Amino acid sequence: MRKAIGVSAAPAGPKAWGRAAAAAGVVLLVAGCGGGGTEKETGAVKPSTGASAPAGAGAGAEADAALDAAAVTREIQAAATGAGFTQKPSKDDVPAGLRPCMVSWQADGEKATDSRKSFDTTVAALGKAGWKQAQSFDQKGSVIMSLDKSGWTLKASHHGQAGTFVIVSFIATDNGPKCAALFKEDLEKSKQQQ
Repeated sequence: MRKAIGVSAAPAGPKAWGRAAAAAGVVLLVAGCGGGGTEKETGAVKPSTGASAPAGAGAGAEADAALDAAAVTREIQAAATGAGFTQKPSKDDVPAGLRPCMVSWQADGEKATDSRKSFDTTVAALGKAGWKQAQSFDQKGSVIMSLDKSGWTLKASHHGQAGTFVIVSFIATDNGPKCAALFKEDLEKSKQQQ
């Protein structure tokens, strides 16, 4: 999972999770800044039609009590398994202190008949469940989509092609102020341990 968000493949530990949380936060921060784009071949970020506005201050679990980490996990699980994915066992579990704020679900893309088709089907199912696509990046075998729902942002990513190494992951974070504080605290702890 760390590789999917640009963090080294070193064994998981406090430092690794700090970098993963920081990377997730940076990705979410950049995604929330908007800034249109151009054609998909350029690799530029482009908002989709019908994109929702980024969640504002006060968003998060408080905005929709029914959407918490457990509900987000269930929605990702249902969409991904319905599309033909199985969850890849991972040693990179979300740290206990961040579990209310972050969900990580990695698909075993190599076991799927057509991982890209399953990815697209998963994203479509999430859309039917109320997740609104905000941005999309598609270039040279890598697709990253940002979807928003009730104060949560979900990064859906597919890297690689059939017959090669494939990484498919769905990482969701709560954008509310409580979780922002927890991510900041985790990042500070990680910096102190370096």
